[in-house]
Amino acid sequence: MKTKKYFVVAAIGLLLLAAGLCLVKTVADPQGIMLALPYVCIGIGCGLLGQGMANVISQKAIEKNPEIQKQKEIEVNDERNIAIGNRAKAKAFDVMTFVIGALMLTFALMNIDLAAILLLVFAYLFIQGCGIYYRCKYEKEM
Repeated sequence: MKTKKYFVVAAIGLLLLAAGLCLVKTVADPQGIMLALPYVCIGIGCGLLGQGMANVISQKAIEKNPEIQKQKEIEVNDERNIAIGNRAKAKAFDVMTFVIGALMLTFALMNIDLAAILLLVFAYLFIQGCGIYYRCKYEKEM
């Protein structure tokens, strides 16, 4: 069942990739959103195609060898690996806070379009709001 889902993801990626390539070749004078849409389709399509095919190959390899499947389940559910992953995410969040803040300041000083700066500010505030929300939620639980 899982393999079917991965094939669907890969197929969607392939369709997006093909649509993006067709748009690049067929649209003679792109205006507005058509300047970026083909390349967004190509990027998302490549990502989905790669992820879907990698999961299909991985699933097929695991199905043939139950020892590898058991080892993978142990690694995924290991508390030490979960703690390491959570700690890495927390550190990345801390770094991201300063990097995006510096990027916003840099964009403002470079006189980048106000709409781009505001989008970055709203994304930054959304991320920080999510961080505060989950911190409060987890403090209540623990």
